[in-house]
Amino acid sequence: MSLILLADEVCKSSSYFYGVGICATGVIRPEQVMKYVIPAIMASIVGIYGLIIAVVIGTTLDETNYSSYKSFADLSAGLSVGLSGIGAGVSLGIVGDAGVRASAQQPRVFTGMMLILIFAEALGIYGLIVGLILSQRTTNVKCTAAV
Repeated sequence: MSLILLADEVCKSSSYFYGVGICATGVIRPEQVMKYVIPAIMASIVGIYGLIIAVVIGTTLDETNYSSYKSFADLSAGLSVGLSGIGAGVSLGIVGDAGVRASAQQPRVFTGMMLILIFAEALGIYGLIVGLILSQRTTNVKCTAAV
C-alpha cells in the first residue's frame, strides 16, 4: 500500500515540474498555456491506477479465508502498480517539463512530446494490467513446509 502512495506522490511531484514548466512558458506564449495543461492531467491519471488496485485488493480481503498465497499475490500486485507508477511518474515529469519548455520555443515539438508522454503513460498501464492479473489469482493452496 505504501508503494501505491509513493507512486501517487511521484505523480504529484511530476505535476509540480509541469507547473514550473507551464509558468515558464506562459511568459513566452501566454496563449498556449491551456494546451500545455494536458501533460499535467496525464500525470494525475497514474495516481488513479494506484487507487484502482487498492480498491480491487481491498474488496477481496477476507479474514477467514486469506491464505499466504493470496497475501503474496496482493503484495506483488501492489508492488507492480506502485513501481511502474514511480517509473511512469518520473518519466512523465522529466519529459513534460522539457517538452513544454521546448514546444514554447518551437511549436512543432508538441506532437512529439505528446507521443513520448503516451509511451511513458503506458508504463503505468502495464503495471496496472499486471497488478489486476495478480490480484485475481485465487487458489486454495496453503503454503506449508514439507516435513
